[in-house]
Amino acid sequence: MIDAHRQAFKEEAYELVAELETSLLALEEVPDDKETIGRVFRAMHTIKGSGAMFGFEDIAAFTHEVETVFDLVRNDKIPVTKQLINLTLSARDQIKAMLDSSDSGSPVDDSAAAALILELKKLLPQTGEDDFTPVSATKAPFQPQGNLLTYRIRFKPAPDIFMSGTDPLKLIAELSDLGACRPIAQLSGIPVLEEFQPESCYVHWDIILTTARGKDAIEDVFIFVADDCEVVCDVIDDGSIETEGDYKKLGEILVERGDISREDMDKVLSMQKRFGELAVATGLAKPDDVQSALVEQQCVKEVRQERQVQQADSGTSIRVPADKLDALVNLVGELVTVQARLSQTAMSKRDAELVNIAEEVERLSAELRDNALNIRMLPIGTTFSKFKRLVRDLSNELGKEIEMTTEGAETELDKTVIERLNDPLVHLIRNSIDHGIESPAERISAGKPSQGTVHLAAVHSGDSVLISITDDGAGLDRDAIRAKAVEKGLIQATAELSDKEIYAQIFAPGFSTAKQITSVSGRGVGMDVVKRAIDALRGTIDINSTRGVGTTITVKIPLTLAIIESLLVKIGADCFVLPLSLVNECVELTREQVEDSHGRNLANVRGHLIPYVPLREQFGITGTPPAIQQIVITEVNGLRVGFVVDNVIGEHQTVIKSLGRAYKNVEGVSGATILGDGSVALILDIPHLMRGAEMSERA
Repeated sequence: MIDAHRQAFKEEAYELVAELETSLLALEEVPDDKETIGRVFRAMHTIKGSGAMFGFEDIAAFTHEVETVFDLVRNDKIPVTKQLINLTLSARDQIKAMLDSSDSGSPVDDSAAAALILELKKLLPQTGEDDFTPVSATKAPFQPQGNLLTYRIRFKPAPDIFMSGTDPLKLIAELSDLGACRPIAQLSGIPVLEEFQPESCYVHWDIILTTARGKDAIEDVFIFVADDCEVVCDVIDDGSIETEGDYKKLGEILVERGDISREDMDKVLSMQKRFGELAVATGLAKPDDVQSALVEQQCVKEVRQERQVQQADSGTSIRVPADKLDALVNLVGELVTVQARLSQTAMSKRDAELVNIAEEVERLSAELRDNALNIRMLPIGTTFSKFKRLVRDLSNELGKEIEMTTEGAETELDKTVIERLNDPLVHLIRNSIDHGIESPAERISAGKPSQGTVHLAAVHSGDSVLISITDDGAGLDRDAIRAKAVEKGLIQATAELSDKEIYAQIFAPGFSTAKQITSVSGRGVGMDVVKRAIDALRGTIDINSTRGVGTTITVKIPLTLAIIESLLVKIGADCFVLPLSLVNECVELTREQVEDSHGRNLANVRGHLIPYVPLREQFGITGTPPAIQQIVITEVNGLRVGFVVDNVIGEHQTVIKSLGRAYKNVEGVSGATILGDGSVALILDIPHLMRGAEMSERA
């Protein structure tokens, strides 16, 4: 059980670390934003509190030091500066390294953590290091100061709070550090002995607290249990706790707020005397507390019942491990395959009742498939937010002024696609910053603002997503790229190529036009890796650039890698699958047209010559082709190429299966699928086949 909670903490901590980075970068842009300062503080406070609960003492101790600084920031004792943001971002990286170490077992550099703490202490006010101890850790007697307010706090822990390692009494003790505190234990929830579970918490507390720290400080005490416990905090008096009877009772407050009615209050009052006598007789309350304690008890009971009704109508969410989602999608894929087999069998037997059943199964399978895939969809903004830190650090390293803007962060993609898309996008952004955006002096001399812009955008396009990376830099140097490509033997010196064809040369292995090697680029690695990664995702890359204006690189990738819409074709006795997103059209190819081309493999399609690849020859399939074949015309990065097949069967829902180790390096094939009759159809790697045809043409 403890291991499960530790794992849950780590998952939440990684999310908080990501939120911390996003909040710090937002705070750098608006240093006086109190809400963002609060987000930073709460993220660290939660990491500290939860870490201490589950045995991550090193994380809790380190985060405690950083949190203390931001406690002073939110109390306007320390300003938000670039140095503070830099140190806190480094502290965030240190916390993440500690989390990683808990899995890998590799040691963490403790000297780096100590150095960060020393640098943070230098930012403290000159009044001494006493300011570096947060209020929550101070055990000195309460000294009233500032504007005192009295709060009534209802703290009802979750029944299983002990299982998470939380001690409710420690939270109440932390409240007492904020001011004069009087907790009253409510024991009415304790069941009879036969129903008593020793690991459950049946007690809740009503607490009267007088403090000048404010409501935020109270909420911070419960910040890492607020989601599982009931915590209600209301201001009941603006004076001292000593003025008994001046503050409103909870029942009156709830009536004013509309949480309960006056009729409910009549019921409460009728029960007051009986409960009061019982409470005093058993020692559960003092005579002075009977009136308020029992009214509160009954009112909260009424409120709880109302809340239970509301919660029954409201939606809930749960955290599910990624491997369980993957297993679900795999099972759905198997179901789609079996459903296709059922439909094919029903059609062959021509049994009307069986056909009706098959159609119903097909409908349900389609709904289940769509819902299962939607569960794995995540907004791409989770990836976009990581790149702001990348842009910030690289622009500082290169001495450039760069702002990153985003659009379409809510666009959703399969989580597997997002994970595999991260590295290619990092390479593209690094190249835009290093090669694209000029230095401030160069931009000013060119009549541009000193600050450059990198814009990330995402938008849905059919069954794919278009992700564009646009910079307002110098643009690609067409002549330099062409000269380098000729030098490397990638193109002929006399070849007439379009801008897109020349720009595509930057994806060749070892290609670089950088005049010097830096820590960012210049070694000729990166862009070819990007191309291979995008190809592996069955995606495409398109480049548009204007010299002196900027460059836009557009990546088109499918929404999911599990199940795709495809075109099923046949060559001889074998079936093949082509991704439908890359298919433009299908046209006929007669023997006369083949003979008229004189072996050049060109087809005239409405006045345009389209090169084609005879797949029968490509794969060495024996036999005589039919008199009329079909050309499936595809388009990748603006290049149109046809693939000749015997017959086009039609659209097909393809559940992608890996080929295994023995066949993973087979050229021109990216995977396989199982058809309804149980046979295997290979999924063609269209970009790879097109590159092979292009190289053959040049040879």
